[in-house]
Amino acid sequence: MTIQLNHTIVAAQDSKASAQFLADILGLEVGPQYGPFFPVEIPNGVTLDYLESDGGPITPQHYAFLVSEDEFDAIFGRIKDAGLTYWADPHHKIVNEINTNDGGRGAYWDDPNGHALEILTRPYGSGS
Repeated sequence: MTIQLNHTIVAAQDSKASAQFLADILGLEVGPQYGPFFPVEIPNGVTLDYLESDGGPITPQHYAFLVSEDEFDAIFGRIKDAGLTYWADPHHKIVNEINTNDGGRGAYWDDPNGHALEILTRPYGSGS
């Protein structure tokens, strides 16, 4: 059996709204609530299960999504249409620009809980 990531839990102040935020930006759907979780299934079968936090601070995590060039255009368009600030780098220093790492394109933005989200069209180290 090949080892595959199946799901991960994403802490959120408002789990339903946070799941909907990601789904809307990526052009996906929020699945039916499963227990306390609001799942967003990524096309490769991995599910991000949003879970309401206990009211304490949320430790920001980083979630990167490898996308095609066409998907990048669509997602990036939704980021801009939503008026979100985006960055070319994970340290949020190069504002409202994208990167061209490895001959592809990439962008970073934050979700309502402070999680860093990223789209990229080429895996790191795959190009010039």
